[in-house]
Amino acid sequence: MSQAISEQAIVEATGQSWEHWLRFLQQQQAEQLAHKAIADLLRAQGGVSGWWAQMLTVRFEQHIGRRVTGQDCTGQFKLSVNKTLAGPMDDALALWLGHVQSRTEFNQVAISKPPAVSQSANWRYWRCALADGSRVVVMFSQKTADKTQLSVQHEQLKAEAELEPWRSYWKEFTRGL
Repeated sequence: MSQAISEQAIVEATGQSWEHWLRFLQQQQAEQLAHKAIADLLRAQGGVSGWWAQMLTVRFEQHIGRRVTGQDCTGQFKLSVNKTLAGPMDDALALWLGHVQSRTEFNQVAISKPPAVSQSANWRYWRCALADGSRVVVMFSQKTADKTQLSVQHEQLKAEAELEPWRSYWKEFTRGL
């Protein structure tokens, strides 16, 4: 979770405040539980979807100091940069492929595994692995009839200090699309 979810969003999605969920988790001694067990505990409460159980779990883990912003439950870091593009997602994917076709590196880190493209009915994906052990997943989804959401997700970063340099890099890299 790269940005804190607002109190209003929590109340609208779950019917309860963050303070309610914090008290609930503390009463359940959730700080002694693993990530999945905390999420399962929240999901078992009425009105909490799987996605919101994950978001509340992450926020709780950040609250107790188990993780910092941008860190996943394995201790690694990830970030995402989003951009809206005009047109259908297949056109957006083609634009991306043209933008990266001759790349052998990103931000001076070599591509270690050739990029792969896949698709589902609602998504298009472009993936590659980098020599530093991280990976890049670019997802395309149809936002409206004439707009596509592009999301660059950079995963498996080793340190929090890598987040902002890579976020800046991907924002600049996608600016030209």
